[in-house]
Amino acid sequence: MKIAFDTNQYLKNLAKERSYFHTFLNRQNIAAGILELKPGEKDTQEPHESDEVYYVVRGDGFLDIEGKQYAVSDGMSYFVAKDVAHHFHGNTEDLVVVYFFSGQDS
Repeated sequence: MKIAFDTNQYLKNLAKERSYFHTFLNRQNIAAGILELKPGEKDTQEPHESDEVYYVVRGDGFLDIEGKQYAVSDGMSYFVAKDVAHHFHGNTEDLVVVYFFSGQDS
């Protein structure tokens, strides 16, 4: 089982892929990944089947959780309950976020 994860390398790989996120840990009881949203790029995620926590590594913008807007900034964390609609938007610089699910990423 993998223990250490190089999120900087995952960010470099995202630049080559057609996705803005990468789940690097996906187990029955926990999942984790990283996303990078460029200015103007659309966050297309749908509600998840597990609770989720976001940790903002760097960036700005907003996190819309069921129509309520939360300002995003470096070092902030946000909780989103399962089955709740949410998405990032309005960032004027690259937004880098690490996410954690309370179950598998589905």
